[in-house]
Amino acid sequence: MSSAPEPLHRALGLTDSELDEIRSVLRRDPNPLELALYGVMWSEHCSYKSSRIHLKRLPTEAPHVLVGPGENAGVIDAGDGIAVAIRIESHNHPSAIEPYQGAATGVGGILRDVFTMGARPLALMDPLFFGELTDARQRWLVEGVVSGISGYGNSVGVPTIGGELTFDECYSSNPLVNVLCAGALPTDRLVLGIASGVGNLAVLLGSSTGRDGIGGVSVLASAGFSGEDGAESLDDAKRPSVQVGDPYEEKRLIEACLELLDRGLVVGIQDLGGAGLVCATSETAARGGVGMDVDITAVPLREEGMQPFEIMTSESQERMLAIITPEHWPTVAQLCAKWEVRASVVGHVVEPSVDAEGEPFGMLRIRRGFDGEILAEVPASSLADEAPLYDRPRRRPESLDAVHADDPTNDEPEGSPNEDLLDLLIDPAWVYRQYDSQLFLNTVVGPGRDAALLRLAGPGLPISERGIALSTDSNPRWCALDPRVGTALTVAESVANLACVGATAKAVVNCLNFGNPEHPEVMWQLSESIDGMTEACNGLGLPVIGGNVSLYNESGGNDIDPTPVVGLLGVVDSLIAPPPGWAWNEGDSLVLVGTRTAAGEVPFPLGGSRWATRRGRRGGNVPPFDATTLVPTIAFVTKEIAAICAGSRSDVTAVHDVGAGGLATALAEMAASTGIGVEVAQLTGHGELFAEFPGRFAMATSNVDAFIARAVVAGVPVVALGTVGGSSLKIGTAIDLKVGDIENRRRHALEDALTSTD
Repeated sequence: MSSAPEPLHRALGLTDSELDEIRSVLRRDPNPLELALYGVMWSEHCSYKSSRIHLKRLPTEAPHVLVGPGENAGVIDAGDGIAVAIRIESHNHPSAIEPYQGAATGVGGILRDVFTMGARPLALMDPLFFGELTDARQRWLVEGVVSGISGYGNSVGVPTIGGELTFDECYSSNPLVNVLCAGALPTDRLVLGIASGVGNLAVLLGSSTGRDGIGGVSVLASAGFSGEDGAESLDDAKRPSVQVGDPYEEKRLIEACLELLDRGLVVGIQDLGGAGLVCATSETAARGGVGMDVDITAVPLREEGMQPFEIMTSESQERMLAIITPEHWPTVAQLCAKWEVRASVVGHVVEPSVDAEGEPFGMLRIRRGFDGEILAEVPASSLADEAPLYDRPRRRPESLDAVHADDPTNDEPEGSPNEDLLDLLIDPAWVYRQYDSQLFLNTVVGPGRDAALLRLAGPGLPISERGIALSTDSNPRWCALDPRVGTALTVAESVANLACVGATAKAVVNCLNFGNPEHPEVMWQLSESIDGMTEACNGLGLPVIGGNVSLYNESGGNDIDPTPVVGLLGVVDSLIAPPPGWAWNEGDSLVLVGTRTAAGEVPFPLGGSRWATRRGRRGGNVPPFDATTLVPTIAFVTKEIAAICAGSRSDVTAVHDVGAGGLATALAEMAASTGIGVEVAQLTGHGELFAEFPGRFAMATSNVDAFIARAVVAGVPVVALGTVGGSSLKIGTAIDLKVGDIENRRRHALEDALTSTD
């Protein structure tokens, strides 16, 4: 006997209770098209129904914040009449299925999020997470994702200036592809995605609509992969849900949209990202409190026989929705023709309806012809703003106490510290050599350093000496042990990275990558992580101006480690000279700035360190977050480096944040970048060599007495470690390595792994 077919609402990802809620909103049964609209708009990816209740706890306001969470991108006032827009997004599930197109269209989507605010995209960054490279499929994923990012970013003409590269077995079936974009605009060009003005036109700009991307991330990001080894992620049945990008269409679209904004021809504008046309039309109408009629027959199609639900939910790329006045339509059409960008009137702004209590609300009507048959009629706000809000059960993992007890900090180390250090060295240069980081010629500090640094300049911007710095950071090793403290420490680490290029941190964006929210342990991790970010941002005086939540990163019931990615935007008030970087000089003094030991009871914790993880030790504890010691140290380093950027003479010759891999790794990276060694006094065993906690900086100075005097005045701990010179890295009796051996290991580690045939 054959089983009964699955009810349509369940096939669309809606629960029985959500169907009841839709019936309550409509006061009738929804038809299949309406169910499809709710299916994508109430998906986890579009509605954040499992996370919104927690995200509300994040601090979001500051005097310099122009646009906070809820719009396409966050925007700050950077000074001199210039605003900066920033956004970070995930394209995890599509990239697991089709790595090239998944990553490429992730870049395209984040670019549109930024230029829909009126900003010209200036830079991209890409935090990437894969399984271990001993697996051939992981190597295929890495090469496909990197090719997709470079193929799209290079072609559209926006530099990729940094990112992260993490390898861990927890991402074997669920790679993470996060992309950040920042752009700049004159403050008076800022525009929001709001539909207003009854009778105004909704104009679809850009590519035609196809079946590629139907459901797209709005479905994939709410599903996870059921194959135990991730094999189902290669199922051909899922490939049509991955969008296909065209960077040259995107480039024309950018130029057309920015000219439309410059000429004041647009009332509101919105990109077509997750959920496609239904998302853009319902969100713009809901924000404006108006109704909108959409004619599906007016939507340019690239395939025959497309059904209304396919037209409305397709996530085909390179499309924007602009709201314009009727009298501007001829000019808009002419301008778009100049840029070879398709423009079609697909909707009209209409009067809102009135409910039983006399309150106005906008209806989204899908029609066949503007005066033709109504195929769907739903309140726009019910799609855009009124998805169910779930406070899902949360439970601390029962195994966590045992994990904490299995602390590698006090282990008797085995093997050679020299070999341990070489094992930690990996240079991501192979990745960023695929990217053009110098487009626009504004890049002052590019990939491979603590943070990226750009001149704040571009077409249409006021002339300014200011610069912006960008950093992305994550530490799933910390967050697996303690998601609250681990996330707080990650924010601190990112702020420290900005200090190394002289930038004052101004705003945070986040990409919260977690497992299945239906697992109480995952929801506990997410809630704890948000609280940790809140604590860090409050302690460091930072607003969160936007973000993204990616859930259902699981395979075969195994969730990824909690992976909150933090994007930081900083400003350098005067950028007329580059910061010193890692290039110390022969004879310099090496100093450690910041607390030499971690906060808390354990001075050099190895829990969550790369050193421990490389040995299969995933237990232990992380140090507490301590803003009172971090704030003055970061402020001191920022001031020192900002003065150099402003053109002042300084005795500081090099600076590097002590991050992943600990102090020994930071010194090895500095030695490798210059070809000059350093001799350091004896450190306190493996702990001080490889422990990881933020707020420490390795700095080189040509006048150690003057430098220490300034630090003492600032109330910042500092200790002289040794002297730069020679051809070896020597740390007491523990480490003695030729700089050439360090360089060789860093340069070839990644390429050797990628070309392995094992």
